[in-house]
Amino acid sequence: RGWLTPSIPPVWERHLLGARDPPRVTCKHREYEEVEGTIVPYDDMIHRSFFFGPTEVSALRKLVPEHLRKCSTFELLTACLWRCRTIAIQANPEEEVRIICIVNARSRFNPPLPSGYYGNAFAFPVAVAQAGKLCQNPLGYSLELVKQAKNDVTEEYMKSLADLMVIKGRPHFTVIRSYLVSDVTRAGFDDADFGWGKAVYGGPAKGGVGAIPGVASFLIPVKNKKGEAGIVLPITLPARAMEIFVKELDGMLKGKPIERKPSFISSSL
Repeated sequence: RGWLTPSIPPVWERHLLGARDPPRVTCKHREYEEVEGTIVPYDDMIHRSFFFGPTEVSALRKLVPEHLRKCSTFELLTACLWRCRTIAIQANPEEEVRIICIVNARSRFNPPLPSGYYGNAFAFPVAVAQAGKLCQNPLGYSLELVKQAKNDVTEEYMKSLADLMVIKGRPHFTVIRSYLVSDVTRAGFDDADFGWGKAVYGGPAKGGVGAIPGVASFLIPVKNKKGEAGIVLPITLPARAMEIFVKELDGMLKGKPIERKPSFISSSL
């Protein structure tokens, strides 16, 4: 408050992420594929938030192979959410389901984009899997897919993406059988001070925000009633699916994942 100049000088330089001439798509961008299907509206959507502190995160890490245990908390929670949610909505085991991550690509360039660059430098890489395989396999399966999707974001990927936007006229990422997760733990919302002191919470009021309820979640920094720092994850699901989600997540956190049986029905969520 009261600063005469910004702490980081703004940098325009929009050409750094402009399309090439001629534009050419050199990478796969499955997040923008045209997927057949419809979004089924639900009237009984339930909103719940789940807290993940050190204990919960540690419990999930124990469920993945040794070589994956150094993954980021975002990767771990996203993989867990994707698997539990897919089980909960009872997707057709033969259908493909997707998890979309929002990745800040500023550091993926060589040299990196200037720290003051305030243009859009985000990508929406996607991991794709058959619902049946995602649900039947342990957590490590979905975790590897999430990690690979994030690693796909390179400088060439971003240039290819800029070219795709020109060629296809700025398509929206697909929401059919897709779920999007964004990490805002470092966005600084909890540090905002409007004159009343440090914020208690900074993030959406509920899960599933947006034009289509239940398609997105955010990882938000928060402290629980005990003062323990962690991450809260709001999510929106139909009532019956929420019951299954809670049961599945509880089993994983207790180190007793539920044994899966192929009893799926079709869902477009």
